[in-house]
Amino acid sequence: MQGDKIRTVVSKQRQSPATNNRSIPPLKNLLLSRIFLLSLDMLRRKVEAVERLVEAAEDADLNHEYNSSLEFDYYNSLLINDKDENDNYVELGDEFILEPNEHFNNLLVNTTYSDIQLPTNVYNKDPAILNGVYMSEALNPIFVDNFERDPTLTWQYFGSSTGFFRLYPGIKWLPDENGVISFDCRNRGWYIQAATSPKDIVIIVDVSGSMKGLRMTIAKHTIVTILDTLGENDFVNIIAYNDYVHFIEPCFKGILVQADRDNREHFKQLVDELQAKGVGTVSKALTESFKILREFREAGQGGLCNQAIMLITDGAVEDYEAVFEKYNWPDRRVRVFTYLIGREVTFAPNVKWIACNNKGYYTQISTLADVQENVMEYLHVLSRPMVINHDHDIIWTEAYMDSALFASQAQSLLLMTTVAMPVFSKKNETRSHGILLGVVGSDVPLRELLKLAPRYKLGVHGYAFLNTNNGYILSHPDLRPLYKEGKKLKPKPNYNSVDLSEVEWEDQDEIVNGFSYSFSFIQKRVLFLTNDYFFTDISGTPFSLGVVLSRGHGEYILLGNTSVEEGLHDLLQPDLSLANEWIYCITDIDPDHRKLSQLEAVIRFLTGEEPDLECDEELVQEVLFDAVVTAPMEAYWTTLALNMDTEAGVEMAFLGTRAGLMRSALYVGSEKISNKKFLTQKDKESIFTMDHFPLWYRRAAEHPPGSFIYSIVSEDDSGNPSLSTEQKERCPAGDGGSPPSSFPASQRTKLGVASLQKPSLCTAGLQTAGRSHKAFGKFAVYSVFPFLCLQTGKFFGAVDGSVMTQLLNMGMFRRISFPLFSVGTCSRPLPEGSSPPKSISKCGTFPAPLCHSRVSLSRPLAAHKHKKHDMLQPCDTEYPVFVYEPAIKETNGLINCGDCQKMFVAQQIISSNLLLLVTDTPLSLPALPVLNSLAHNASVKCERMRSQKLRRRPDSCHAFHPEENAQDCGGTAGISVCPALLLLPLVLLLR
Repeated sequence: MQGDKIRTVVSKQRQSPATNNRSIPPLKNLLLSRIFLLSLDMLRRKVEAVERLVEAAEDADLNHEYNSSLEFDYYNSLLINDKDENDNYVELGDEFILEPNEHFNNLLVNTTYSDIQLPTNVYNKDPAILNGVYMSEALNPIFVDNFERDPTLTWQYFGSSTGFFRLYPGIKWLPDENGVISFDCRNRGWYIQAATSPKDIVIIVDVSGSMKGLRMTIAKHTIVTILDTLGENDFVNIIAYNDYVHFIEPCFKGILVQADRDNREHFKQLVDELQAKGVGTVSKALTESFKILREFREAGQGGLCNQAIMLITDGAVEDYEAVFEKYNWPDRRVRVFTYLIGREVTFAPNVKWIACNNKGYYTQISTLADVQENVMEYLHVLSRPMVINHDHDIIWTEAYMDSALFASQAQSLLLMTTVAMPVFSKKNETRSHGILLGVVGSDVPLRELLKLAPRYKLGVHGYAFLNTNNGYILSHPDLRPLYKEGKKLKPKPNYNSVDLSEVEWEDQDEIVNGFSYSFSFIQKRVLFLTNDYFFTDISGTPFSLGVVLSRGHGEYILLGNTSVEEGLHDLLQPDLSLANEWIYCITDIDPDHRKLSQLEAVIRFLTGEEPDLECDEELVQEVLFDAVVTAPMEAYWTTLALNMDTEAGVEMAFLGTRAGLMRSALYVGSEKISNKKFLTQKDKESIFTMDHFPLWYRRAAEHPPGSFIYSIVSEDDSGNPSLSTEQKERCPAGDGGSPPSSFPASQRTKLGVASLQKPSLCTAGLQTAGRSHKAFGKFAVYSVFPFLCLQTGKFFGAVDGSVMTQLLNMGMFRRISFPLFSVGTCSRPLPEGSSPPKSISKCGTFPAPLCHSRVSLSRPLAAHKHKKHDMLQPCDTEYPVFVYEPAIKETNGLINCGDCQKMFVAQQIISSNLLLLVTDTPLSLPALPVLNSLAHNASVKCERMRSQKLRRRPDSCHAFHPEENAQDCGGTAGISVCPALLLLPLVLLLR
């Protein structure tokens, strides 16, 4: 590329001749096709890696003969590198070399070998464990080979049905503060989803008087464990019975609800409140359950695959055979799994008979330690048809949080998805039993998918997003999965079950058909934007890919005109930086490139120092052009600094371009900067990131050319606000592509004449300390009274509600309310008689539920600290947005307040986003009352919870197989549990 010349052209893209005004222009079509093909290729490579692991595991099992007396030492991830008092390695804890690896978030790992993790309540030398670990040693070379073929792979693993977890690369596993390892791979969503097909479940729990005490505690823990085995593709309800039958959530009476995270957590809270009393009558509960399942099946609702009833009781004595004859025999479409609670065996034959005659499974749970293993048995039964058929379905999970990335990545990049496949026994003698050996999987960071949508091609307000088949967001710039508690970031309770409709505001309904679609939304922001949405399914996955472009984006393209030599000279200037999260060059594949910043990688690519680097030449060309065009800014800012009064109050000047290039200049020493996080990695909103342009850039782009945009950036530790001023302008270029040597006054007055549709836009700005009273060019900041200084950055309705209300009544502002369904998090109501903590009573003048609501405002809401005993839960809130009406240039008014009057005058400051307001001293009146109302109507909430959202069901279903051995229905001992740890789950439960 060295020495190449690039033409400078600003041309309009030809529109297709179609009469539909929503047709996709060629540039957009090319962009969408590129993103789609890259997504398919990346996901295909992950699937191929998992398929190689499945083949290796099944072949290893086929060639392995079970040996009950096998003795075998392996690397136990808890014990590796541990020594005893004699400085000898402990058993199963030999030397295991660990080194920090940047690809794995700088964790200490071993990329040549995997190791084994087991939950604390599984004996690490059980014969079944030893045989499984020995057999799965064959996966080690496949792990390494996969990683060499695709260096973007992260964690690879095999979760065994016996409870051990083989992880590559190997790591040192640390217990929690109580010395316990509670992680059980069989509880994870990827394992359960790969092992079974979608299922409709009705849980029936006996709450009669005989269930009091420990039995009720065990029953509750059993229900919670069953709920933890369900996912987005499953549907569930819970019925409690004694003298009568009642749904533990009355709102869900007679239906099944999707087992997403919100509903599962809601059920867990209700289960905790169950109390035992009365006499149990199971037949009525069974009848109600069969009716619900039949109605959903016939209506084409629910999972439309497996259906099951989970009966949790300490005994069954009445005549219930007639219920099965009427509702389930002879087809036995509904499996019945029974869990006998307690040590009493009198009713065991009855309870087992129910399971064995309805293709289910019977277990007896005597202690809390028995719950986990016994609940898992139902998954083995449901997996039998798939195992017998040897159907290796590929599954992709819902989004989940990678806690290791909390401190290092943006919130939207914390999320992961897993691709997984089941592993079956191929031995003929076990075919009818349908033995599931386990599940293999690999994690896929969603940032890998986001990289495929080039930020610079999407424009200032454009973005890409991913949805699951259930409409839940995998990635979206408005998905904020974390909230702050003190100094810690924690996941919101419903971070992975946020529906697309909860972060996008639909303008109008449209009916769309075909493979790829496009339609329009109005995005909810202080400034309303009309966007075009393009989306399509990603074949072989349950995901849909969406791309959002502002209406009109892509109409023009810009090709720069500068040589590599000229651009390199300006790239090396100290005031220049590039967006390090953008992909100018691929640096995460070759280990030698991982330590390079994007700017260093671009320079090495251009100079030929790294010929193996793969770079986006189009983006690199834009960077070269922008570097040359903006080079005079350094001399211009230096000249201003020399002629500036030291009391001007300006701290920093900065500029950004569409190619992610930034220039900045300090006017004071770095120690005097009032906002030290600005333009650093600690303030993601102020820099170019993978999923958005800087906030100051986006604000300026939303306003007409030539406008000056003022904003409060943040506050420093002393509470002093910092003022940022941006101007929308065209990056200046001289005639013939040669940049001017300086910016004369005549040039400065012409900034901002570019059309909004032109692609040659950049944004420049100043940061001031917010205390200057002297003018600087066209940037002027005036001092204010001390009282108002304390209110800087607050919503005006909170400072002077009387004037804000009057401005609303006069039409200078209009109020728009946005419903936020489940996006906010509210504190759970405390028990009656307890006083609410003051810290959550209000957020400023906003009600508590708004503290953690996701709002698409240019200034985020401040979040108050929550005390440790506050429990956050998803809630429906309503958020008000106040939009200025620019048609009203000025107004004045008089407010009567009993014995006094208050005057005010408001006037728009031209070419800015400022409104000058002059008023008397604020009265002692309450804040704007409209902010204190929430839409918390119980009936509306219930209706929304009951509603069945549009969803795309999984492609495959494995409900029954004629060869399965239905008489294998329980009553036998499973894998052994270490006797000394039988009381461990009770400790965990009490925590």
